Formats: sequence, structure tokens, C-alpha cells
Amino acid sequence: MAGLFITFEGGDGSGKSTQLRHLIDWLAETGHTVVESREPGGTELGLELREMVLHRRGHITPRAEALIYAADRAHNIATKVRPAIEAGSIVVQDRYLDSSIAYQGAGRVLHADEVRGISMWATEGLLPDLTVLLDLDPAEGRARIKGGAYDRLEEEQHDFHARVRESYLALADAEPDRFLVLDAMRSVDYLAAAIRSRVSALLT
Repeated sequence: MAGLFITFEGGDGSGKSTQLRHLIDWLAETGHTVVESREPGGTELGLELREMVLHRRGHITPRAEALIYAADRAHNIATKVRPAIEAGSIVVQDRYLDSSIAYQGAGRVLHADEVRGISMWATEGLLPDLTVLLDLDPAEGRARIKGGAYDRLEEEQHDFHARVRESYLALADAEPDRFLVLDAMRSVDYLAAAIRSRVSALLT
């Protein structure tokens, strides 16, 4: 039996990593085989691309940035995610193509359909069974980032992150069956329970 593909999305500081960890721990405790991944950086090649796209000093053009993310995505899906799903595992991943549509499409003001098209080609059309979107005001998200150690995207100005948030919400409105939108200001326990409830429905 094929497995599941679950992704977490949201602005910086929205608590994706915390909720991803809660879900993975719960799935493992209930006897499921779980594979964790992230974008960028879910593979050895991806780690090199992550360093390039997030921490390289100096300008990267928006189209080049989008293509680097797509390259990471293509390799991650082909070598890690799709084989795990076909083996019956549950893949839980931090960010996927919706991040590119929001950050490179809306944030960098590229055409969202073009950015999506690149990712759909790179992944041979693979979409998640569930995308958890943790929605948060960008100002609150920035305040949550400890130590002010921002990467290339985190250090962008408020209007960039406001466009990202609007894009995420528009994506969720367009695909309500795939997205679970949660208010990231709610408690950690509340969010974890809501996510478990939606995943349980998929498992049955």
C-alpha cells in the first residue's frame, strides 16, 4: 500500500518545525514508518543547494533562486520522497512547492503559475496528500526568530513577507481539500491535536 505525503508550510517563525516534530513523534509512537525531509536540504545534494540559496552572500536573481529550489526539489522527490511513499512510509516534510509559489512567486514578484509549473515538472506532478499551513502575522514571526540570525529570505522587509502570507492563504483557498489552515497563535498543544485529527482521517 502506498504511503502518505504530508507537508508543512508557513511564514518564518510560524512554528513549522515544532509541529512537524510533534506529528513525527506521534506517528512513530502509533507504529507508522515515518521519513522526514525538508526543502531545501533534504538530501546530501540538497544541503549544498541550501547553503547556496539561503546563506550565500551576494545577489541571486529571482529566476535563478527559483530554479535552485526546483533543482533541490527534483532531486529530493526522485531519490527520497517518492521511493518512501511507494514503500508505504509516511513522508513528513518541512516546505514544498507551495513555498516556492509564495516566496519566489509572490515574494520575488515572479509569475506564480510559472513557478508552480517549474516545480510540477521537476516533481513529475507530485502533490501532498495534506499540507498544513500555519498562518501567522509576519511581524510576530520575525519576533519569534531567536537571536536575529536571519537567512537571505528571513532578512527581507515586511512587504515581502506580507505578500508571502497573502499568497499562502490564496493557495489554501484554491485547494481547501489539500490544505489545513491553522492560526499559529494558538497553543502548541491545540495545534498538535488539530493536526493529529486531520492526519487520523487520512490514515483511516
